[in-house]
Amino acid sequence: MTSVQRPREIIDRGDLTLRRWRADRDFEPLSRVIGESLDHLRPWLPWVAHHSAATTRAFLAGCDPKWRAGEAYNYAIVADGELVGSCSMYRSGGDTRGMFMGYWLHPAATGRGLATRAAEAMAAEAFTLPGVEYLEIVHDLANTASGAVPRRLGFTEVGRERAIPPGAPSDSGVDVVWRLTRDAGS
Repeated sequence: MTSVQRPREIIDRGDLTLRRWRADRDFEPLSRVIGESLDHLRPWLPWVAHHSAATTRAFLAGCDPKWRAGEAYNYAIVADGELVGSCSMYRSGGDTRGMFMGYWLHPAATGRGLATRAAEAMAAEAFTLPGVEYLEIVHDLANTASGAVPRRLGFTEVGRERAIPPGAPSDSGVDVVWRLTRDAGS
């Protein structure tokens, strides 16, 4: 049996920590942060329209099996000891050379560079994994705040595509695709 190399469960950057989500202890804090962030997230994230306690439990329950299988690495973003959001890197589609990255923050945590720092930490960690040649971030064209993150980190815009429904209320219908390659990220 081949073992899967995985990223670190805790990525400590001083006042910013990414830590693996745990179903047994994170339901209450994640539910609180999502609940306080719904109006902020609703325009851009389709899952918010169907958010419930059950979907939060299902997300957390899926984190461990996906982590073990090497399909997705989901992290809590903790700043100055407070849970402020979530970030993930995951495989999608048939190209096993790449991973996708996503992130969201509580509205009180925006404008402080936390999403950029979290994405930077995840990118560095992703490129320690064998076979990961590139990372992609995809966001709606109208979501300029989300698009600022890959721009700051040296990702290259590689395309614009028609968005695949379901979209979020503020979506323009155009996804912007950014890519960072292992060579560019090191």
